[in-house]
Amino acid sequence: MQAKDYLAQYYGGYDEDGRLLSKHGMVEFITTMKYIKKYLRPGMRVLEIGAGTGRYSHALAREGYTVDAVELIESNIEAFKRNTQPGEKVTIAQGDARQLDMCGEDTYDITLLLGPMYHLFTHEDQERALSEAVRVTKPGGVIFAAYCMGDPSIVGFGFMKGNIMELMREGMLDGETFKPHSDPWNIFQLYRTEDIDSLRETLPVERLHFIAADGFTQHMRETVDAMDDETYELYVKYHLAICERQDMTGWSHHTLEVFRKLREL
Repeated sequence: MQAKDYLAQYYGGYDEDGRLLSKHGMVEFITTMKYIKKYLRPGMRVLEIGAGTGRYSHALAREGYTVDAVELIESNIEAFKRNTQPGEKVTIAQGDARQLDMCGEDTYDITLLLGPMYHLFTHEDQERALSEAVRVTKPGGVIFAAYCMGDPSIVGFGFMKGNIMELMREGMLDGETFKPHSDPWNIFQLYRTEDIDSLRETLPVERLHFIAADGFTQHMRETVDAMDDETYELYVKYHLAICERQDMTGWSHHTLEVFRKLREL
């Protein structure tokens, strides 16, 4: 199968909306939306690349922003359309993050790349997706790129769940450096902070933030989901207070890099 086929099979049976609506999943959503709104202004145009079922696109459209969305997987596009409410200024088109032919250069004020970097397995493809996101963003515009980090999965899935030897046997983990390796059938590409830095350094951008989007939440998801509302509110407040501490980012399952396209190229 091709990479797209593995993704279609995975997302065809996965409830992404349900994950983001759980208490532990809402931490990532709340954090990402906080930083998006930090840079949003009335009248701005937003592009979401790899929009999935539209959790972010619809949230922004319902606040009055004009949102264009691009998504690769047909079942996600169908769910995106079902989730669209009357009056939303939102469009959806099928497309690949590595080649956004339907999007003009210097078009969008805010560009969201909150899923595609999870599923690109070569440095070349990762560079192409980021370069396309920068290309379609206006000079001075802001790009948000999300990543899955490697070490939380090594500790959680590898050591805590007893799969570490199997990961090494299957070539998914270097036994000396413990650097992860993924193929399309593994679904998710795992990063280290130095991988993210090396990708950004090739782009005409300046970093604004590097954020632990869910921090330690995924390591204690059952505890978070069981919190009463008052405790959960306090936990989210705590998380937002520490999510830019660089000693926290490597242990977050999801990270969010925010960067600005330079005005003078």
